[in-house]
Amino acid sequence: MDTFAVIQTGGKQYIVRKDDTLNIELIKDMKKDDKLVFDKVLMLVKDGNISLGKPFLEKTVVEGNVLEEIKGDKINILKFKAKSRYRKHKGHRQHYLKIKINKI
Repeated sequence: MDTFAVIQTGGKQYIVRKDDTLNIELIKDMKKDDKLVFDKVLMLVKDGNISLGKPFLEKTVVEGNVLEEIKGDKINILKFKAKSRYRKHKGHRQHYLKIKINKI
């Protein structure tokens, strides 16, 4: 069986396996090659055994490395009201950390 875990970071939950790469919300003061330790592990599946946390598992961590800081796609926000010459345009680009999971 495959070993995987469900972690929580940045208000979101991710299913991770060893050697996975994923984009998470930016964590301040993190640079390239820094180590990350995720201690909010919600579920762990190892050798067919399922461990559920209430809400988190104690003494279980997922470790990873920061590969780089990236930006997501640009989102355009446009507000418009007809016949009143009201137009408002705004853009947003979310910052992410690209991480690689080393150990569960």
